[in-house]
Amino acid sequence: MQTLTGKKIGAKRKEQILCFSYGSNMLSSRMKHADRVPSAKLLGIGYITGYRLTFDKMSKKDGSGKCDAEVTKDEKDRVYGVVYTVETSQKHKLDSAEGLGNGYEEKTTDVITTRGQRRAVMYCATSKDPSLKPYHWYKAYVVAGAVEHQLPFPYIEWLRTVESIQDPDPARRAKEERLLTTCQLIRSTRTRAKTARVD
Repeated sequence: MQTLTGKKIGAKRKEQILCFSYGSNMLSSRMKHADRVPSAKLLGIGYITGYRLTFDKMSKKDGSGKCDAEVTKDEKDRVYGVVYTVETSQKHKLDSAEGLGNGYEEKTTDVITTRGQRRAVMYCATSKDPSLKPYHWYKAYVVAGAVEHQLPFPYIEWLRTVESIQDPDPARRAKEERLLTTCQLIRSTRTRAKTARVD
């Protein structure tokens, strides 16, 4: 049997698929959080053409704007992101966290990576409102993920210019800011560990 990774799966190997993340799940620590997909492994960065990144997906959880890869059919438009391998047995957790069937639908797309073109699944919005804006903490997740994986500098700088607003729920805001800080600390610790091994 073959999966989207193009690898044959034997009895002793767990079946995997490729997922293209272009929003808050670009941040590895968020993607690998216990309530998402701990088994996720980084394959690399990449981009899709004929799409543009927007922040107008209507969140059913908090009413703010979340990321969407909006179809433009203009090959000059690109959405950059991160490609992960995910065990199919855990994908339902990601579906639930992302709201599959409740604001997002799943698509299979061609992602251009440094390892060539890969087929991967991604989530696209089905419920959009151009007037929406992301909360500060959500935008921070997206920017942090882009920086972590060294997406093109102009793309990161553009992300920083996206207008965001304060989350009106103090408890939720505090929770997400704590998680963001934790994610960044984990990333920093891993980076220092890698540097130490190289030295």
